[in-house]
Amino acid sequence: MLQKTKGIALKITNYSENSIIAQIFTESFGIQSYIINGAKKPTAKIHVNMLQPLHLLDMVVYHKDNGAIQRIKEATPSPTLQEIPLDITKSSVAIFLNEILYKVLKQQQPDPHLFNFIEQSILWLDQTDKPIQNFHLCFLMKLSRFLGYMPTASAKPLAYFDLVDGVFTNFAPAHTYTLQEPHTDMFHVILNISYEESHTIQMKHEDRIYLLSQIINFYKLHTENFGSVNSLQILEEIFH
Repeated sequence: MLQKTKGIALKITNYSENSIIAQIFTESFGIQSYIINGAKKPTAKIHVNMLQPLHLLDMVVYHKDNGAIQRIKEATPSPTLQEIPLDITKSSVAIFLNEILYKVLKQQQPDPHLFNFIEQSILWLDQTDKPIQNFHLCFLMKLSRFLGYMPTASAKPLAYFDLVDGVFTNFAPAHTYTLQEPHTDMFHVILNISYEESHTIQMKHEDRIYLLSQIINFYKLHTENFGSVNSLQILEEIFH
């Protein structure tokens, strides 16, 4: 049955010499796998370049509810990303976010609010002319709200943040998955700031790396089979 839906490209896997299987987070059907024949051919109607990480799509698909690999009838960029494919800093951030999203959306059911959040975040990253060195930190914590483990808010940062329970506390937890001052202060700001203001967060390179590693630990604690993040090193080099 033909259906229209928006999509966000996450991963492509080679299927044959010219064909691929694309995993796409769709607005209407959640995560879906689509076989696209001839996608590597120069004359392809749906070319592999259209399916690079986090590219946004309008699609007409043949949808079956049996969970099998689906097919796409039509796909067009919506809109065409202008800077992410060409700007090394933005493309590096996109590769990192794409890796995280692929891990946490593996079994994702349809969620229009989550889809809209990711779509608007990608568009902001593509279009902004502001520094983006803290964008990925803010994105991860805003995303956690949709995944069900957003940290419990507090009016002001307390001495510790317990990564296991997701709460600020004045008492050190009895485990090592803990943030403490001054990083609790920085983390509290990240939780509450907009993308537009994220560049105003003042922190040293080593603090940013440390906070990102702890946020990833937070994800690992709350996401089954999260695994390692291969694109971390790229970000560390880009924002050095």
